[in-house]
Amino acid sequence: MPPAAFQPMQDYALTVDRFLDHGAKWHGRKTVVTAGGAGEAVIGYAELRRRANRLSGALLGLGLRPGDRIATLAWNTQHHLEVWYGAMGVGLTCHTLNPRLTVAHLAAMITEVGDRVLAVGAGLSDLARDLAAACPSLERLILLDGDTDEDDGGLPVDALETLLVERGRTVTWGAFDERTLAGLCFTSGTTGAPKGVGYTHRSNYLHTLRALQADAMALTARDRVLVAVPMFHANAWGLPFAAPAVGAGLILPGRATDGAALARLIQQHQATVAVGVPTVWLGLLDHLDAVGGETPSLQRIIIGGSSCPDALLRRMESRLGVVVQTSWGMTELSPLGAISPPVADIGGPHGSGRPAMGLDLLLTDEEGAPLAEQRNRVGRLKVRGDSVTRRYFGAAADAVDAQGWFDTGDLASLDDAGNLTLAGRSKDLIKSGGEWINPVEIEDIVGALPAVGLVAVIGRVDGKWGERPLMVIEPAQGEALDDHALTASLKGRVADWWIPDRIVRVEAMPLAATGKIDKTQLRAIYGGA
Repeated sequence: MPPAAFQPMQDYALTVDRFLDHGAKWHGRKTVVTAGGAGEAVIGYAELRRRANRLSGALLGLGLRPGDRIATLAWNTQHHLEVWYGAMGVGLTCHTLNPRLTVAHLAAMITEVGDRVLAVGAGLSDLARDLAAACPSLERLILLDGDTDEDDGGLPVDALETLLVERGRTVTWGAFDERTLAGLCFTSGTTGAPKGVGYTHRSNYLHTLRALQADAMALTARDRVLVAVPMFHANAWGLPFAAPAVGAGLILPGRATDGAALARLIQQHQATVAVGVPTVWLGLLDHLDAVGGETPSLQRIIIGGSSCPDALLRRMESRLGVVVQTSWGMTELSPLGAISPPVADIGGPHGSGRPAMGLDLLLTDEEGAPLAEQRNRVGRLKVRGDSVTRRYFGAAADAVDAQGWFDTGDLASLDDAGNLTLAGRSKDLIKSGGEWINPVEIEDIVGALPAVGLVAVIGRVDGKWGERPLMVIEPAQGEALDDHALTASLKGRVADWWIPDRIVRVEAMPLAATGKIDKTQLRAIYGGA
């Protein structure tokens, strides 16, 4: 028997700085490209690592200490990526903020977290000044992306490049416990008040390994990844860690994610994988159809954030010649939950795929009891794993049950192969005459019509039935559908009493800040009697 003190393996802390260390050492010339109004910036991982490490020294020189929190209000750019690693590398917490939220919402988050420094992307100085005035915890602004606005709102201000020259110094990364908080992101608030989700270095590290599995994101050193998912949204789906971990190149679009900008980036930089919400790719398709052009380098598109109409999925596959990987996740999951594999589905239905090793799923009834049969039944979806939240930031109690399961609030089913299909949010179910209507089933059917761009079904107050379903349609570009064609698609496929009584057409579907269809706004506009 070995002695009690026997330690057979090295103590190798799972901290996220190791991803950029690896990228710099073994893939140092692989590039990060940033698009912007003043032209594109290109940098290799080796130089990016050097700058981010010197930024760590500068942040410590400003008086920040491990455990302190620095907020970022920025787009997908090189400077934003440098702040991520510069902060996390020395045990600071990077709190990403969504620039599309109101001053009041952002100020509440900053105050709750106690951010000391705010790093501000180009074009966001006005918003930063308002936040500086509203947030007593803020002590300093750092201007990113070449911004040199000196109107500081009463706080000391540094441009990042100046900060690197005047205070930058080389420091040691990772000299702290792997359970140290690395990042913070607030939920979107679509299911209640936004809640802070804290990501530890360990959870981010293990999430990265899960995302890189062969049946998940499966990135390699041969890939060039267009990151159209914002870095302020759900940990940027883990891509700022996953790409340097395998030496994949990164293409960062700044704030421009319109169809023309994305087409140019894919074509110019030979993107092989593109990642973002469905509405982003709808814009790309519409642009290519309007002006022509191809994207031959593109092999895969990974989508998530909201359900995608089947017609849009097929259009992406046929027009772009890509494999579309559908996925499901949440801010609370870091965020990857399930994903379809990176191979052609041979015409099969698109679900959300299966979870990779490190995450487990459970279906329960409304009272939380596990369903006796976990296949081909709809139940409440619960999850647990090494990158799933246990307790929200500042909360007094855990957000999991006694067995460690986190209730996602989603309804879902699993087929015989374990593929996940979301059946809607439990709160989105429509109760009409005492019976439940599932809007997702209606949306899936109508969304398969080629003339439908986006579709949402919500409950509308009804004096007789309590609620009745209302359908909101954004037609596909240049298409038109009459009400009869829409309702006829549902005949015989759902109960007659499920068919919406009213159909509303909109030029543009309202979207939440994360790119999801904003059903809260739709209910506010159309849900009254």
